Amino acid sequence: MTSGDSGPRYKLQITAGPTYDTSTHSLVHVNTDTNLCIETEHAKYSLAISFVPKKGLTGNDLVLGNDLDRPIRDRLPPGSSYAFKFIKWWVDPGLEGDIYADKPYIYGPCLSSWNYFRVCGKEDETGNSEAEIHEAVVEEGGEGSGQAVREELQIPDDNGLRQKFFLDEQKRKDFEFEPGRIYKADFGNPYIGFSDFTIRIPGFPVPVTKYIDEKNHELRYILKNKTTGDIYFVVLFTLLMQNGAEVEPLKDESASGEAEAEVD
Repeated sequence: MTSGDSGPRYKLQITAGPTYDTSTHSLVHVNTDTNLCIETEHAKYSLAISFVPKKGLTGNDLVLGNDLDRPIRDRLPPGSSYAFKFIKWWVDPGLEGDIYADKPYIYGPCLSSWNYFRVCGKEDETGNSEAEIHEAVVEEGGEGSGQAVREELQIPDDNGLRQKFFLDEQKRKDFEFEPGRIYKADFGNPYIGFSDFTIRIPGFPVPVTKYIDEKNHELRYILKNKTTGDIYFVVLFTLLMQNGAEVEPLKDESASGEAEAEVD
């Protein structure tokens, strides 16, 4: 991406790992068939995303969102508070967050925010290899004993209706992510444009690069237990400057394929 003829150029680097510590991360090889598997004491994952909880937790506790280690209130454009209220009202009423905090965050319940969600059988009943589990395209629904789980809780088959269904907190509490059961999910955010680094809220486009400096150049997604604070995985999007004060990219020799995307 360029900002005028002499403006900075950026690369988008994507890494993922089991904690906030980037030393535990590996590069995500974008637009390749290379899977990235992450395992912690809580669950194991491949992007994007299949997971098997090692301990049970309620659907109300599992959240996905973004957080930062430092305040950004002095860099937020005018109207940011109204933009967040709009997103909460129009996009996902289940969102909770504080963008003006010392450590700003926005989290949403996974059950009401994932675009597609599939409940599968338990590991010992599927007979599938780890690779087969991760390579399948995620579709809304259930398979094996997971279909009975959805039917018992009367979870709608349509993904949009399922999202609305789980806006009810009690319904999220009634759902258990069972240890040993395979779950698959697909999520995306149409309001973040990585091609031009813009947050796209209707009537409120925000060019992200305008607010970037050496301390503000990362977007972090976290899957976590909001009650215990346990982190299940972290995906980090980093803008690397191509000139000037360049951020040293993370090296990865473990797999082939592009790990970064250059944007003009």
